[in-house]
Amino acid sequence: MAADIEADHVAVWPHRTLDLAGARRAGWRPTAIREFVLKVHQRCNLACDYCYVYEMADQSWRDRPAIMPPEIWQAAGRRIAEHAERFGLDGVTVILHGGEPLLVGADRLLRMIGALRAAMPHGCELAVGMQTNGVRLDDGMLTRLAGAGVRIGVSVDGDAAAHDRHRRFRDGRGSHDAVRSALALLGEDRFRANFAGLLCTVDPRRDALTTYRELLRHRPPEIDFLLPHANWGTPPERPDGPGTAPYGEWLAAVFDRWYGAPRRETGIRLFDDIIALALGGSGRSEQVGLSPVTVAVVESDGAIEQVDSLKSAYPGAAATGLDVRTDSFEAVLRHPGVIARQIGAHALADSCRACPIHRICGAGHYAHRYTPGTGFRHPTVYCPDMTVLIGHITERLAVDVTRLRSIVAPGRTT
Repeated sequence: MAADIEADHVAVWPHRTLDLAGARRAGWRPTAIREFVLKVHQRCNLACDYCYVYEMADQSWRDRPAIMPPEIWQAAGRRIAEHAERFGLDGVTVILHGGEPLLVGADRLLRMIGALRAAMPHGCELAVGMQTNGVRLDDGMLTRLAGAGVRIGVSVDGDAAAHDRHRRFRDGRGSHDAVRSALALLGEDRFRANFAGLLCTVDPRRDALTTYRELLRHRPPEIDFLLPHANWGTPPERPDGPGTAPYGEWLAAVFDRWYGAPRRETGIRLFDDIIALALGGSGRSEQVGLSPVTVAVVESDGAIEQVDSLKSAYPGAAATGLDVRTDSFEAVLRHPGVIARQIGAHALADSCRACPIHRICGAGHYAHRYTPGTGFRHPTVYCPDMTVLIGHITERLAVDVTRLRSIVAPGRTT
């Protein structure tokens, strides 16, 4: 598969030109994988118009089993356990994903979770999560998943108008009413501990504060705001024309509302990470920072892949040529695409490394850096937006840090 990728995409970085020896000389060593995404169902009961799996460049889902067979998730359990032992991990996370994972059914999901937990070595705790569109998340399903300790994230794009613009059934009906019912259940005390949070894709045509207020109605413990997957070959929509930063301005408006609230109403991972990075810490998000990515995906046919958002770039962009039945996750750490996401600033374009905010921005989401013919060593296609957002947040922080210093050490000016 890797050879096919290179033949079809000449000079793609990192597949041909990554300087691994240089990275090693600079001190890079592989970081163990800690999150394993299992694509337990390849089909979906929605037809979201921005979906990177079904609507973008890579259509490999068509040739894969609709449901992950037992031999695949059993092999995945053995390989995860092997990886945990090899690297001495005290905990790993498995995310049940799709398509739509709830299409698998509760019985099969619980058998899978039980087998995965049984496979873990002594001293390694397995956390199980799920990302779902919520349409099939009823009381019975949620009761059983909660009993198995599954934490559940739900995708929702705001109010009914914003959500149903993109997240529709195949017959054109909106899915918001069904998702709202699922979120009402997750908000009940008996299921609150299983509510992981919300995932919302930014749409600058919708009012930022209206969207945020609607999300808060569900009392989420955390919100992930995601930029629509785009790259330099298929750039994002900019309603006001090239050179504008509508996504950055949208997020900055939400930040002001979130940061200025009298109490913390929810976590917003993107904002929390930018703040942590600006203050010298590290982040958890793929969208910012230079922390090594420690995620691997197992498709329903057993293929081990990189994060599947890369499917938005070109066919085969996420492929590694490895199979969970025959290959270890340690082998994944030798793949150029994975190495590129673990070497920090060495993976950045020269223009990014010269940028004063590059250690915060990290060139943005890796998939958003892709340029046909040359690959991923470019700034994010959302560079104007990230510049606006990070500049806005750091300016707010600077004011508060200065105020704090004046309280802690009156009279000091530096």
